[in-house]
Amino acid sequence: MKIVIQRVSEASVTINEAKVANIKKGLLILLGIVNEDTQEDIDFLVRKITNLRIFNDENDVMNKSLLDIDGEVIVVSQFTLQASTKKGNRPSYIKAAKPDIAIPLYENFVKSLEKELHKKVQTGEFGADMKVSLINDGPVTIIIDSKNKE
Repeated sequence: MKIVIQRVSEASVTINEAKVANIKKGLLILLGIVNEDTQEDIDFLVRKITNLRIFNDENDVMNKSLLDIDGEVIVVSQFTLQASTKKGNRPSYIKAAKPDIAIPLYENFVKSLEKELHKKVQTGEFGADMKVSLINDGPVTIIIDSKNKE
């Protein structure tokens, strides 16, 4: 699994002109899934997301986690995170998991995050054409790949 975490002061997801998710201070998480992903990948990423100290404390130092600030979250499935651009100019998405594998993992990722945060996590809609709006706070953007634990 690969995620892009963006610290936001606000974010929303709109589908067919209807706003389906809307948060204030927290994280917008883009999630890309491959066939080899498992619950182990989910557990690793959920621990990272909830405990990553990327929110400012009273001294304006990034020292607080999502849990510390009781922040909100939107998770958006994004297969294009698994694009390969090795050959030519047209990205290949062959590594991205097909819906029969990706949807259960996506849903489990959201449930696991909700369990860790003790609150509802908002989402986009898997496979839908979504309009994602955000105000990136900082900007702070972090990429984490569960297969490359650096």
